Amino acid sequence: MTHLTLVRHGQTDWNLAKRIQGSTDIPLNETGREDARWAAEKLAATEHHAVYTSPLLRAKETAEIIADRLGLEIAGVVPDIREREFGDGEGMLVPDYIRTYGDWHAEVPGAESLHEVGKRAIAALHAIAREARRRSTPRAESVIVVAHGGVIRAVIDHVSGGTLPREGEVLQNGSVHRFVAAPGYLRLLEESPVL
Repeated sequence: MTHLTLVRHGQTDWNLAKRIQGSTDIPLNETGREDARWAAEKLAATEHHAVYTSPLLRAKETAEIIADRLGLEIAGVVPDIREREFGDGEGMLVPDYIRTYGDWHAEVPGAESLHEVGKRAIAALHAIAREARRRSTPRAESVIVVAHGGVIRAVIDHVSGGTLPREGEVLQNGSVHRFVAAPGYLRLLEESPVL
């Protein structure tokens, strides 16, 4: 059994402007660095053994801040936990996106569906958990994975059978979501905070 703590990266200027980032590589702003420090302090209350991150700059910088605070190295950069590809919607302001496409489940040219994001992210999380189990002692391994709102939302949606997160809930930058993983099994233990 492996504990996976998914952390949403800190705020960027595009988050602040409510602009869809997707795979666009936007760095953290100063508030985002504070979000990462806040998450690191929350995570410091429990033991963790490794940090993994999405390849996008905002996640990598968040992971580096957390790893530094916890005295850990970045164990891996995992392409399949990168943010959802939004295709033609990338770079749009959220109200314009909703007005143009209707909702987050709409088919957008060049975009991934939430189902596709969830499928690749869950496969990546199981791969991380397998690697952690290979390296672990008899105690449960605890791994931090820094990812993105769309990825975390897709994973929570999958493991909750579509009941969470509730419609309209926003996963806060720096928020922490704990899961337990075993072969063929992934379960949400705790999420905090959601707006």
